[in-house]
Amino acid sequence: MTSQSAATLRSRYVEQAASDLEENRRRQQELEERIRMLKQEEALLADILNLAERYEGFADPSRLPEQLQDEPVLPKAKPASGTASRRPAQVRTAAKGRPAKAGAKGKSHRPLLGDLLTELLAGYEEPRLAKELRDELLEKHPDRNPTPQVVRNTLEALVAKGRIRRHKQQRSVMYTLVKPASAATETAG
Repeated sequence: MTSQSAATLRSRYVEQAASDLEENRRRQQELEERIRMLKQEEALLADILNLAERYEGFADPSRLPEQLQDEPVLPKAKPASGTASRRPAQVRTAAKGRPAKAGAKGKSHRPLLGDLLTELLAGYEEPRLAKELRDELLEKHPDRNPTPQVVRNTLEALVAKGRIRRHKQQRSVMYTLVKPASAATETAG
């Protein structure tokens, strides 16, 4: 091997080594950027998980906006939540080491909103507005805070079940309790 061919070979090795070093540095920078992004994602997901765990405390229907309380309560997904909130509540609960609750029964020891509204209506002979019933409910049960729409929906559900009666007076809708004797007469006729 001549000194010129050795120099050429050496020059190629130096160029290849320099190229490899440059490629390694570029790849390291890419990996460092990717690691930084993954750490940010991890922090975001940890925050979401923390919020989801705190939100699970609201699975008690008494602490959520009023709704049909025999329906299962699922937390609403936040726009940036990714897949963290897509896990069913039972899986998340079981994953934290607590036994998962089956169904809505056993979640609440409080009476249903429909039962409370029925009790309130039982105290009146004359028809009552949904707003009046809601105001009285808020006064007698300060731990309950259903929206006016939820109260109206619950009252309409009770009408559909035949437990209360709807009365329209001009543009107002009022409700009265169906008395057991009149309920039997209505179903027979």
